[in-house]
Amino acid sequence: MSTMADVARSAGVSVATVSHVLNGTRPVLPHTRQAVLDAVESLGYTPNSLARSLVTSRTRSIGLAVSAISNPYFTEILQGVEAAALEAGYSLLIADPHDDPEHELKVVQLLHGRRVDGMIVAPSAEPGDLVAYLRRQAVPTVLLDRVLEPASPGQGPFDQVCAENSGPMAELVTHLASLGHRRIGLVAGLPGLSTTSERVTGYRQGLAAAGLDADDELVVSGSSEATGAERATAALLALPAAPTALVTANNAMTIGALRALRERGLSVPGDIALACFDDFAWADLFAPRLTAIAQPSREMGARAVQVLLDRLAAPDRETRTVRLPCAFVHRASCGCPEPWPAETGSSLESTSQSEKGTTP
Repeated sequence: MSTMADVARSAGVSVATVSHVLNGTRPVLPHTRQAVLDAVESLGYTPNSLARSLVTSRTRSIGLAVSAISNPYFTEILQGVEAAALEAGYSLLIADPHDDPEHELKVVQLLHGRRVDGMIVAPSAEPGDLVAYLRRQAVPTVLLDRVLEPASPGQGPFDQVCAENSGPMAELVTHLASLGHRRIGLVAGLPGLSTTSERVTGYRQGLAAAGLDADDELVVSGSSEATGAERATAALLALPAAPTALVTANNAMTIGALRALRERGLSVPGDIALACFDDFAWADLFAPRLTAIAQPSREMGARAVQVLLDRLAAPDRETRTVRLPCAFVHRASCGCPEPWPAETGSSLESTSQSEKGTTP
């Protein structure tokens, strides 16, 4: 196995110069740097990451803490994070906080103990202890998907990357209203999450834009998971004046809602229209196929890595919140016939099934 001394002899430089080239700890003349890199390649030298971390105080590793890693949505985010980290020469340490504030703090402390250079975290609904720890320890952190609202731009404690929530949800609601629905139910997410509050806000904005009054009994929490959504859907269907259309606020809750509808022998969209926030790979395998809001999951993951790297390069820069646009995926569960008429006046990118390259 080649050593740093072998590289130095091959390149005709000192061991210290090789170290500076590999660790970026001091400027080196271009031709010298190239000689070192050529020697590294020809000898097949692999730097000792542990030794390098002792020199640079960097481990070139990122900690990722996201719940429900098995959820297709977070799986795609993970793929985006991993690809971007690898391209930048960083390894990834992953932990699942299980949306539990106590466990969340524990796994973040463990990741921090592994000397990661920074963290990407999707916080729980009660992130107080987590936020206090990250601020106290001055850990470079990017909040992902679920965000904290700063008092003013640039004044929040952390950088943040998320998707737009309110506008896309409003788009779903106004679309259903345009089809004649006047009682539109919402299976909302777990209270305390920014994604939940923003999507509820969008739901109400959509009703207002359509000239419909908000009715609190039409909003029921599904706790961001399938079982809770099944109960929430059952509660909505049991109302004296049940909704004629239903919006679910994430993909797991869509599954729960469909179970509740099936158990009651209700068809979509014949008995009740359905639209969901979160598209997923098998949404077009349902009969009918699901009208949905598609989030840019992989792009969110990749952007979070870039924002974190920017923070590591410039620790004193103002914090920022990056919001990425979603796409309206128009299928048939909303009650529209196939092929669908072109959407007009939409604030979202309209993506038809044929444009996605799938076969009806």
